[in-house]
Amino acid sequence: MAVLDILANRTSTPLLQAPAPSHAQLRQLYPVIMRAPDHARLRPCRLIIVEGEGLDALGRIYCETAEQDGQDDAARQKLAKAPSRAPMVIVVVATVQEHPKAPESEQLISAGCSAYALMLGLEELGYGAMWRTGWVAYDERVKQRLGLASNEHVVGYLYVGTPASKEKKVPEPPAFEERVSFFTGEAS
Repeated sequence: MAVLDILANRTSTPLLQAPAPSHAQLRQLYPVIMRAPDHARLRPCRLIIVEGEGLDALGRIYCETAEQDGQDDAARQKLAKAPSRAPMVIVVVATVQEHPKAPESEQLISAGCSAYALMLGLEELGYGAMWRTGWVAYDERVKQRLGLASNEHVVGYLYVGTPASKEKKVPEPPAFEERVSFFTGEAS
């Protein structure tokens, strides 16, 4: 599939099943994610691959953190099962460094671009992905239990696997004129 076709037809895949990409396929995609725009070549993106028993462990982290917050049993059980909605979860992490020309926002955007490049690469290999965040992406206790340093942030949890359905509904984008303008430098 041509790059423009992949970009124009990309959509999130909420229903995922086994198989997930192999470690060899993830290694094949690694150079792709490291080509994201990256001011000062800081390479702020790193990945944590969660699969197998790790999915249950991640669910327990969510559940235990929710329990500390006093969330009810139904909410905790939903969180405990959340990572098992796919055979693999890839935690995309931004490692932010002090730099005079690359502020934190640029480094977070760069890691986000890496996550998007990963999703596109997965699609090219025949897999689907769903980018999720929510409070579990921003909670310091969850981040600590995942082994993140104080200068690291979860950009997203990519739920990854084989699409459960071959049917793909690609929503129409907003009209070009609604979202694009041309600046000429002349006062309006």
